[in-house]
Amino acid sequence: MPYPEMMVKPMRDDLIRLGVEELRSVADVDMALANSTGTALMFVNSVCGCAAAMARPGLAKALTGGVKPEKLYTVFAGQDLEATARARSYFGEYQPSSPSVALLKDGEVVAFVHRHEIEGRSADQLASVLTAAFETHCK
Repeated sequence: MPYPEMMVKPMRDDLIRLGVEELRSVADVDMALANSTGTALMFVNSVCGCAAAMARPGLAKALTGGVKPEKLYTVFAGQDLEATARARSYFGEYQPSSPSVALLKDGEVVAFVHRHEIEGRSADQLASVLTAAFETHCK
């Protein structure tokens, strides 16, 4: 059962303020990722306090750098269930994880950050990981 919208709205808004486009349906995800060219970031948002509380600020810090993906997308695990499942279908061998971050280039995942790689890290540490991936794959 999805979380109540009132509960997740502030977490959604954190990403919308950054210019990240919400994908709330299967059709939205397919329009964004099917036959995608260039670089795209897919942030699987979550209510998980321990990891998501650092994931959103970490992404915000990473996006302040000069190099970043051309397209920024998000789905909300535990809320937009079908959209999240569809987004995960584009991640290939990577197991479902929320929160998580996938960086795709020409439709292929080139970097992936699982929840267990976010937990216990600061926003600055996650930003460093994401920034390094951006500099490697988004130039």
